[in-house]
Amino acid sequence: MDISVILPTYCECGNIRPLIEAIQTNLAPTGWQIEIIVVDDASPDGTAEVVRSTLTLPGVHLQCLVREQERGLASAIKYGILYCNGERVLVMDTDFNHSPDNLRAMAETLDTYDMVIGSRFVRGGGMEDRFRYVCSFLFNLFIRVLLFTPVHDNLCGFFAMKRQTLQDFDLGYTFRGYGEYFIRLVELARRAHLSIREIPVFYTLRKSGESKSHFGSMLRNYTSTTIELWGYRSK
Repeated sequence: MDISVILPTYCECGNIRPLIEAIQTNLAPTGWQIEIIVVDDASPDGTAEVVRSTLTLPGVHLQCLVREQERGLASAIKYGILYCNGERVLVMDTDFNHSPDNLRAMAETLDTYDMVIGSRFVRGGGMEDRFRYVCSFLFNLFIRVLLFTPVHDNLCGFFAMKRQTLQDFDLGYTFRGYGEYFIRLVELARRAHLSIREIPVFYTLRKSGESKSHFGSMLRNYTSTTIELWGYRSK
């Protein structure tokens, strides 16, 4: 496979089929061999059944992996990384915050960079939800100051890397918790002297369903992860 797109899901029955179709629309014309891997945490709303009932899409190998025991966003991404076959791996949210329109450019940018991040905070990027945009911007400033990082968006979770590069990481350590895994991934990539490119993306509001994000726990976990990484740098 040339490309693996990993989609971690929990209760996304209203979004998953149109998202898969949009990914196919954007990537299949390239002629790449593409697989889409949905990693579902046994969603009670029937997300897995929707994926399995999706018609075969030209140029795309679609798989649905249902986890009955393990739960969590980061570990679902790790599961997809371990299972996938694509030379290039792209990871995105399944609520349409992350646009499938950006996937081709991100995959192509891996020709010259080790890691590609879909960034809200470089020129041309942005976010429809202004409150979340401001909160994310301020927390990214905190990360950038504490870790001395030039990366503008350390929270997005919309990224592309070569599979071999990813598998060189300690996946068990990196992909833990919820969205804080991405702070860890970006910092470890910098420490490994990987070349990182941010391309502008614009977040839209979710099309269906409810967000699984909880502001209080996210703030606590993101802060503790950043301080942990800062402490490691200081040693």
